[in-house]
Amino acid sequence: MLGANPLKIAAFAISLAVCIALSEEDARLGSARVVFQTNYGDIEFGFFQNIAPKTVAHIFKLVRLGCYNTNHFFRVDKGFVAQVADVVGGRTAPMNDEQREEAEKTVVGEFSNVKHVRGILSMGRYADPNSGSSSFSMLLGDAPHLDGQYAVFGKVTKGDETLRRLEELPTRREGMFVMPVERVTILSTYFYDTETESCEEERSILKRRLAASAVEIERWRMKCFL
Repeated sequence: MLGANPLKIAAFAISLAVCIALSEEDARLGSARVVFQTNYGDIEFGFFQNIAPKTVAHIFKLVRLGCYNTNHFFRVDKGFVAQVADVVGGRTAPMNDEQREEAEKTVVGEFSNVKHVRGILSMGRYADPNSGSSSFSMLLGDAPHLDGQYAVFGKVTKGDETLRRLEELPTRREGMFVMPVERVTILSTYFYDTETESCEEERSILKRRLAASAVEIERWRMKCFL
């Protein structure tokens, strides 16, 4: 490349090599846990902060803002993926300005050598590797063709029985997507920390559930009755 700074090229090559070198041995779950409460059961997952820090920060902020409440799994392909819809178009509840601002952001593709196996969370995207936004997949089987192509950022820690229920649902095919006939709704979400919440865990979880419900009720009230 004419006129390119050789030091910048070398620095980029080193950073890329470090990113690619990260593997499943390096993937360590942090202490944060998120729970999606669906109409078919709960699914809990944690994050690989050291593997995909920008992706984790973005998804976790969406969770804290309540963006996934009333969203859904638009795709359930048995043995492959259960994919969460983009929150901008997937929710039934309206979004406030703060939610929309965060939901419309994209994150850089943080690719690694962590394998796509059952339970892994993998960021959705378009052809642009840096187009990931809020849609992501929960792997329902091994998918080596996705390795290094999609950003792995977490793992399901509880709720595999819920994923298996989803795999048994009637589906229909629309183009490349296998989609459930009935809507699989994420009724509400909450989060907690495995290191700091113990005896107060139940109380904290209940407060978050009630707070999330109150927020959604108020949004609907403002939309439908004012």
